[in-house]
Amino acid sequence: DSLGSIVQKGKFSAGADMSKKKEEVPETNKAARFGRVKNNLKMGIVGLPNVGKSSLFNLLCEMSAAAENFPFCTIEPNESRCPVPDERYDYLCNLWSPPSKYPAYLQVMDIAGLVKGASEGAGLGNAFLSHIQGVDGIFHVVRAFESEEVIHVDDSVDPVRDLETIQAELCKKDLVFLDQAIAKEEKDVRCSPGFKLSPVFKETMAKVRALLEANKPVRDGDFTTPEVEMVNAKLQLITTKPVVYLVNMTAEDYQRKKNKFLAKIHKWVQEHGGGLMIPFSVEYEQKLWAMRDTPEEREKLIKETGAASALPKIIKQGYADLNLRYFFTAGETEVRCWTIFGGCLAPQAAGVIHTDFERGFIKAEVVSFDDFKSLATSKGMSEVKAAGRYRQEGKQYEVQDGDIIHFQFNVTAPKKK
Repeated sequence: DSLGSIVQKGKFSAGADMSKKKEEVPETNKAARFGRVKNNLKMGIVGLPNVGKSSLFNLLCEMSAAAENFPFCTIEPNESRCPVPDERYDYLCNLWSPPSKYPAYLQVMDIAGLVKGASEGAGLGNAFLSHIQGVDGIFHVVRAFESEEVIHVDDSVDPVRDLETIQAELCKKDLVFLDQAIAKEEKDVRCSPGFKLSPVFKETMAKVRALLEANKPVRDGDFTTPEVEMVNAKLQLITTKPVVYLVNMTAEDYQRKKNKFLAKIHKWVQEHGGGLMIPFSVEYEQKLWAMRDTPEEREKLIKETGAASALPKIIKQGYADLNLRYFFTAGETEVRCWTIFGGCLAPQAAGVIHTDFERGFIKAEVVSFDDFKSLATSKGMSEVKAAGRYRQEGKQYEVQDGDIIHFQFNVTAPKKK
């Protein structure tokens, strides 16, 4: 089946932690989201043993994690970061040529392979599941290639069976977390005379249980804002996390854009909440990586095969699914991307640079990257200002992805204790 004909975006209802103060970071889509509101969120690479997780991690982060051909070679999760490719950042760096350049980074964790029975501890499963619980989004790597050299933990290649195995284990583990959370809440109520379980708590927990017992991830449920806030406040679930499905195939299949498993995988994904499915090939990516010092040969291979690297798309999608954005600061000394959470207001964005910037925030001087590129023919903002596109924004300004910002601040009083 053709890659282009079946790779499409489905629905996701993943999101941000609303359990604390709602005003921390307003939602860009005005809907409550599952998860944490932070600018240091992580994607975890998840899947069965020997599907290409560590090899993908090595490629993404250009480091040498063990990628041995046997189950559980990764026990402690490897954690690193990979730069987010962005032509806008490259343009600013080329224009300013500063001594300091700092791109945006995606934090990535390589988590050892799960097996059937992991939720009961099989194959070191409990430790692996706790590692998954510690990330904010999931790259679910699915094996769609046959190879006598790379053993399969179940002795045969069946991507749909593998998807079912992983989802079942994650749902079972979330049921354990659910039972623990309910028991804790009931104990707290018993120890506090006059208190009782709220209707929202009961209804939310019942809805979560119904989904998990039906082997459905919680992110697929239809939740109100108070219910999402309740999940964020009381539960630390795995199946609320956004998932990007990465289908690992042979270099030959990737180049010809066909694979016999793709239609079945796509059908399963659409029947289980939807989501983005990105076909890629570790084998092909390794070939491209081996040519990193000979860019002419690399570009020649890409032109001949018509198959570009999928890694930039994978990185950008992981960053976007975590609801992360970044703004630029640019000048003679440095061009830098500053990571923020979607919906971040100007003072909080300033605080990412330094807490004093947020505490003494006066205003943000802003130009969008598109306006800057279309108007500026040299370094500086004079042409942008002359065109009236250099804006002054206050405390309620919601920073947009790709804004170029200069903050004005003044701190005179000592910080309150």
